[in-house]
Amino acid sequence: MIESGSNLGRLVPRKIVIASAAFVFCMVALLNQALAAEQAVIVHFRYGSRDLHRLFVLEDKLEATITRSQAGEFDGDEIATDGSDGFLYMYGPSADKLFEIVIPVLKTTDFMRGADVTRRYGPPGDRTPEVKTVIAPNSNP
Repeated sequence: MIESGSNLGRLVPRKIVIASAAFVFCMVALLNQALAAEQAVIVHFRYGSRDLHRLFVLEDKLEATITRSQAGEFDGDEIATDGSDGFLYMYGPSADKLFEIVIPVLKTTDFMRGADVTRRYGPPGDRTPEVKTVIAPNSNP
């Protein structure tokens, strides 16, 4: 029970307003962070083997490079059951920054020659802008 003349009755609404504003601010910040992290670099490559050791070596290099640069995250791969081709997925706030960081690593990997690299500038969708680059078959490291 709140006593008459007590400040508690007047402070509670103020605390609720402050807590509500802080919650809204945090939710907006999280939403902005999630939307920024929606940019992607997606690599479609020919592999030609069921032995995934070379792919795992490349993934370790990509993950270390991206982590060190703080440009985003390496999310993983999809590989055909027959090993014929696959995809690599990387996400971060800037597809261009991710591309700049991973392209030297990709160019030093033999099975990445001729790979299609897509920079996606937002969430998946028909209207999301993309830029596609092919790693030249005769790329030098």
